[in-house]
Amino acid sequence: MCSKQVNEARRASPTPEAPADIVAIGASAGGLEALEKLFDGLTCDSGATFVVIQHLSPDHKSMMVNLLSRHTAMPVVMVEQDMSIEPNHVYLIPPGSIMHMGEAKLTLTPKNPRILTLPIDVFFKSMAQHHGARSVGVVLSGTGSDGTRGASAINDAGGFLIAQDPADAKFDGMPRSIIATGLVDAILPVGQIGARLLAHITNQPIVQAAVAMEEPVGRALALSPEAAFNGIMRLLLQLGGIDFQEYKTGTVMRRIERRMNVRQVIALDAYLELLSNDRNEVLILRREMLIPVTSFFRDSEAFEILGRQIIDPMVARKQGGDTIRVWAAAVSTGEEAYSIAMLFLEAFDQLKRWPTLKIFATDVEQQNIEFAGAGTYPESIAAEVSTQQLERFFVKRGNSFVVKNELRQCIVFARHNMLSDPPFTRMDLVVCRNALIYFKTQAQERALKRLQYALLPRAHLFLGSSESLAGLQKDFTPISARHKIWQMVKPLNQPLDMSKGSGYGYTPTLTTSSPGTRHARVKHTAVEQGFSTLLQAFAPPAAILVNTRQELLHSYGNVAKFLHLREGHASLELSRILPEPLVPVAVALLFKAGREGVSVNSDRLRFTNHDGQVEYVRLSAWPVEEFEGERLNLLAFEQLLAPAAAEAITAIDVNSETTERMELLERELCATRESLQATVEELETSNEELQSTNEELMSSNEELQSSNEELQSVNEELNTVNAEYQEKIDILNRLNADLDNMAQAVAAGTVFVDERMHLTRFSPDATHIFRLRDSDIGRPLDDLAHTLLYPELIADLNRTLTDGNKVEKEIRGINGLHYFVRMLPYSVPSSRAKGAVITFMDVTALHEVSRLQHIIDALSEHIAVLNSAGIITLVNTAWRKFAKDNGDPFLAHSGPGINYLEVCKDIHEPPDDPTVLSAQRGVCQVLEGRSTHFTLEYPCHSPTEERWFVMHVSPVGGEQPGAVVSHINITAWRKHAKRDEA
Repeated sequence: MCSKQVNEARRASPTPEAPADIVAIGASAGGLEALEKLFDGLTCDSGATFVVIQHLSPDHKSMMVNLLSRHTAMPVVMVEQDMSIEPNHVYLIPPGSIMHMGEAKLTLTPKNPRILTLPIDVFFKSMAQHHGARSVGVVLSGTGSDGTRGASAINDAGGFLIAQDPADAKFDGMPRSIIATGLVDAILPVGQIGARLLAHITNQPIVQAAVAMEEPVGRALALSPEAAFNGIMRLLLQLGGIDFQEYKTGTVMRRIERRMNVRQVIALDAYLELLSNDRNEVLILRREMLIPVTSFFRDSEAFEILGRQIIDPMVARKQGGDTIRVWAAAVSTGEEAYSIAMLFLEAFDQLKRWPTLKIFATDVEQQNIEFAGAGTYPESIAAEVSTQQLERFFVKRGNSFVVKNELRQCIVFARHNMLSDPPFTRMDLVVCRNALIYFKTQAQERALKRLQYALLPRAHLFLGSSESLAGLQKDFTPISARHKIWQMVKPLNQPLDMSKGSGYGYTPTLTTSSPGTRHARVKHTAVEQGFSTLLQAFAPPAAILVNTRQELLHSYGNVAKFLHLREGHASLELSRILPEPLVPVAVALLFKAGREGVSVNSDRLRFTNHDGQVEYVRLSAWPVEEFEGERLNLLAFEQLLAPAAAEAITAIDVNSETTERMELLERELCATRESLQATVEELETSNEELQSTNEELMSSNEELQSSNEELQSVNEELNTVNAEYQEKIDILNRLNADLDNMAQAVAAGTVFVDERMHLTRFSPDATHIFRLRDSDIGRPLDDLAHTLLYPELIADLNRTLTDGNKVEKEIRGINGLHYFVRMLPYSVPSSRAKGAVITFMDVTALHEVSRLQHIIDALSEHIAVLNSAGIITLVNTAWRKFAKDNGDPFLAHSGPGINYLEVCKDIHEPPDDPTVLSAQRGVCQVLEGRSTHFTLEYPCHSPTEERWFVMHVSPVGGEQPGAVVSHINITAWRKHAKRDEA
């Protein structure tokens, strides 16, 4: 089997080597309708396990099992403690519980009603921990932000994320919250989610490591895996300035494989082509590479040790005017930086010391920095931050928590690449957690040296739980080795290497190209070389390109002598990189060039270079055309020689120059005053408008507060009403079940009709009389065929409905059966609805017994029917008359219920007479089946005459075996025979 066939076979169905996907579906308000549509679009044999997590009230029994079972053929199960999971099953979270995912089972913990719990987040995180890339998260309609933090864990594990399109959701809070993270792989209407899930589950591309992948079959001029991989790395470097060649190859390939799986691309060269044509996909891959996963107080025990053993003693040593400097590197979306700031501020209050706190929080991703700077987080952080910290450091706005100014002002967020940018300096604490683990060994060592360079002597370093100091162990002593908190005892004893590392140079990749392509590339390179030579010959020796925020974008020529790196936070602003004497002139020139669109020059300027020598330079600013909507300017440096002595002693008219200068300054001052006055007037107008707006907002806020209180009251009432209705529904369900069971137990056909004689309900036995199906509910009764010889049925039923009279009749059916029919009217007390109930009791057996009685009563013989035990069950009229004539009028000694063998003793005296014994023996033989009949002639004389009888016993077969005993009076025959003999 070829490799392609192997991959297809592995994708077709899960195997022991490739366990089934776990699809966790989170939903809240409005989620029932979305769940029904989702399962309508799923097959029952995908091989995945589906787990539904909802926000359910612990006070009511969930009906989700019955509701979802109507929309899927998969078994739907309410989870119990330690329940094992199986493929092609749907598992539902029970009310009042928090559910966790283990290796192959589901566990439950009680939900605390006094603490905010987020069941979707909890399950997503546990699923990602145990199932990794086989985890699939789906977030449907709901309010709030549950599922957002758990989605980050699924993305970190390489799982797959789908969110319902907010426009398609009844409540869009949860979908919008997870979409805002930028981690979602697909945003779809709920009707399309099922098909997308099946495509992901059943058609997962299997992507091997880049160095081991085969060349795609049938692709013309396909790149080798190594070339495609290098091409992807080059695209990422060109777009964001991050060289992912310094990241571990396994980590990089896992993230590329994940995106290839999402985009349904199998070959690396095909994915490179996709990246080349889709800039948005490059941005997504770049963000995925950076793995933006963090949380407040991640590893709470480590933060507790940090606060108690590092932060508290550090604050205790500081005085009121001192500064505490902290560098938090690779902070992602900022939770870690805010966590450290909260620990410091709490220590300030506890120890009654308030030094200045400056936390420099950096990350290589600008989007993360902007998010962290905004300080707005979903309400799900309540599960990570204590209630006291939430109240002190955050403000609740809608479904989000916003950082207060007290906490935000302590932190400076900036974009910074610790592998290529200069490090910060003179830090009391450096924190870098869960970033080094993604770097290769050489990159880790270079980053650690930069972190060490940033520390003051005896300062502390806080790393992630899976990170180590590598070769720097001798320079640090552990404070908590388990939690990776170290104290520096030996500063870096060698110059800091500011190179960007070996990963920033790519080796040329041999690719298949035509001669024409190579020729075009040579000509392009020649043009570039010629342009470079032209710049060196005629352009200023040094220049920098700056934007409207006066930040350095690009440098030309040797600008090193004109740039000075200041101590403190890293910045590319001119005020932070130019020598101080040049800053005001450069700012003024750039301002004028940008405003008037003309080039301007400065006078000869004096400054001190890096070696302490005085040099002279002339600055010139040149406007550049707009690029991507932003105005750029070029600042050029022209180095000048020192002024000659003759120039230094040239006589000038001081008074004239002073007067001219004063006039110029007065004109500028007048213009400045006018501008300031206009600005003041505009500010006053804006202030009045803001005050008016503020009053309106305060009024609206009061109205909203009042409305909120009313809504809370209404909500409580609705909960009460809902509880009452739920109880009534339970009672109705019990009554309905009792009614169904009673109808089956009575074994009588029962039919219910409304006042229009339309069928509303029927019992199972009624189907033997009327040809009924469930679809016949609502049809008129006279439209339904039946087996009754009862033409007056509809007329009697109409009379019952009209007059309210009870009707009872005995009728026959066309099948020979007999029924006792009873019609009774009924009404619903809570409404004006009326109806009738008809019962059909099968009395055929009673008719058969009555007919048999009439038959044996017509016979002149004395007849009794015995059961298998010899007990009399039935006698005829002749038997009763004989008993009455012989002193037993009420059949107390010879009627039904009496053992016939005892009757024989009473008839024949004495009991031990041979005739009695013979009769008893004969009857027993027939009852036991040893004889087919028995006949006995015996005397039975009365006081007034002699009588002779013949007893005949015959067996009775069937379901109730027994015997028939008949006595025939032969006295007259015997007398006639004697006369004939005489």
